[in-house]
Amino acid sequence: MTATAPSPARVRAAALLPRLALVLAALLATLFTAATPATAHAALTASDPKDGVVVATAPAQVNLSFSEQVAMGGDSIRVLDPQGKRVDTGELRDLCSGSIVRYGTALHTGLPNGTYTVAWQAVSADSHPVSGAFTFSIGAPSETSVSLAGQKAGGGPVGVVYDIARYAAYGGFTVLVGAAAFVLLCWRRGAAERPLQKLVVGAWVTLTVATLAMLLLRTPYTGSGNFADAFDLSGLRAVLETKTGASLVSRLLLLGAAALFIAVLFGAYARSQSGAAGRPKAAASSDGPNGAGTAKDTNDLAFGLGIGGTVVAAGIAATWALSEHASTGIQTGIAMPVDILHLMAVATWLGGLTALLVALHKIPEIEREAVRRFSRVAFISVLVLTVTGVYQSWRQVGSWSALTGTSYGQLLLFKVGLVAVLVTIAYVSRQWTTRLAETTAGKSAKVVAQRDVSRETESVTVPADPKRAAQLARQRAARANAREKQVRDADADRVGLRRSVLAEAAVAVVLLAVTTILTSTEPGRTAELEADTTAGATTAVPDRAVKISLPFDTGGPAGKGTVRLELDPGRVGANVVHLWADTPDGQPLDLPEVKVAFTLPTKDIGPLPLVPERAAPGHWTASGVQLPLAGEWRIDVTVRTSDIDQTTVQKNVKIG
Repeated sequence: MTATAPSPARVRAAALLPRLALVLAALLATLFTAATPATAHAALTASDPKDGVVVATAPAQVNLSFSEQVAMGGDSIRVLDPQGKRVDTGELRDLCSGSIVRYGTALHTGLPNGTYTVAWQAVSADSHPVSGAFTFSIGAPSETSVSLAGQKAGGGPVGVVYDIARYAAYGGFTVLVGAAAFVLLCWRRGAAERPLQKLVVGAWVTLTVATLAMLLLRTPYTGSGNFADAFDLSGLRAVLETKTGASLVSRLLLLGAAALFIAVLFGAYARSQSGAAGRPKAAASSDGPNGAGTAKDTNDLAFGLGIGGTVVAAGIAATWALSEHASTGIQTGIAMPVDILHLMAVATWLGGLTALLVALHKIPEIEREAVRRFSRVAFISVLVLTVTGVYQSWRQVGSWSALTGTSYGQLLLFKVGLVAVLVTIAYVSRQWTTRLAETTAGKSAKVVAQRDVSRETESVTVPADPKRAAQLARQRAARANAREKQVRDADADRVGLRRSVLAEAAVAVVLLAVTTILTSTEPGRTAELEADTTAGATTAVPDRAVKISLPFDTGGPAGKGTVRLELDPGRVGANVVHLWADTPDGQPLDLPEVKVAFTLPTKDIGPLPLVPERAAPGHWTASGVQLPLAGEWRIDVTVRTSDIDQTTVQKNVKIG
């Protein structure tokens, strides 16, 4: 049996794709190992001096504590006097220790009395800029001319352009991946259709331009807010050293690989599909070795494109997963792969929907079977989207109260509603699909043949006059468009399907916009935690000792009593602990051993052990007890009344 050798172009393409897949897989592995877990969206958890406090003497420095690691520069903390003049040295001090994230800046000596403003700006571990401001006073409050109401990290004209680029990037990715998947999975002959080619190439260009814009605007977006800083080379180098900068550069490299994928898809693969469409099915399949060999080559090329395209698409999706919400918070090892699956499912569904709409509107020969295949692909995508979406919602929201009481939760509910509407419209589209008159291969071939014959007939006579030739060309194009529209609109079921798909696409655009907004919104879990911390700091009375009383019973002889603990001044920073033990009748109880531990569960801090020193019978004390953050602390007191009788009692207190 004689075998037909595949063309050199196809051999080169088939050889390149496996290598490309291996390179991209290695790149993905590198990115995954470089990802570092943290909490989503940094929040200011404490400051020294505190917001609104009046101190007797000028502090030597201002310290800020955050809920997660942040990126800060020399101008990230600014302290302004009542006239708006900077009084800090501009030197950022890294005071981080273990799980405590704290930065500070020194102040000039000899500061006069008055109200001072502290303005800060940082970049969260999930790539989003955060900022804020508060005041404190020396001696007594005074009037201040400082106004920071309009200043917000990531705001202004630069923020608007950056957000537009983010929307465009998500849209470009969705259409690029979804339209390519539609061609490979649902309608292979679509690779040779000009409207689908324009759609995919346009999506690639949009994603590339948006990524470049985000890379250049990253410095002014997280810093000054001036467009001119987009061309600051030192700022660009600093961006490249961040997780976000590395992700954007990786995305550009992956888009280069995507360009190769598109070239093969619309080159060798499209030519093979055009040749198969022009031959009878029997001749293209098993009439002879040439036909069988060609079919095998086409299937091999499709398989290679599918593998390579999946790896490229997953790699591009990973550039979001590894730099935004999925890379921070709890269970990052699970969250990042789930986020990649989620993005791929969204793109396959919504991008494929866009490709189907273009095909229904521009290409009259699309077969019913292609529409039915997309219906099945969309159903699987929705299942994946649902499973991954439920996990992401739990991870980012965390509680029912956060689902309804935070901006993130409310946006998520709106997104769920949009998905429900989209699924309902998709069901209507599926009904139209079942009613769509089946287009046979012979009818499709006849339409194509009629179109080709008419074009050949119209192009036989070419006038010598260039103006007349151009006029005739425009007339032929107008007649061809009219004929194609007549074919498209001849089937009422096809028109109904096109309208329902158009409605799907409209809802999908809104859904994609809401999804993009969610990526820049503080997750509900973090927002609720921040609100709880703020509430705790508000209800706690500043600079007043915290006093608690804890009854205990060790179970042994004379094992009952009460422990009284006093934490002075009962705020973030250094405190003095006094502890008294009393018998049930109120007499001092001199215990063999007493220990104290402080734990802040919401921040995973502690237990911080403390062994106070005996000051008198039934009285123990310890100084310099550091509580790094505000919040609801749990105090555990362990008392031992004999060699074998011991118990631990505890109570929660709010520390401001």
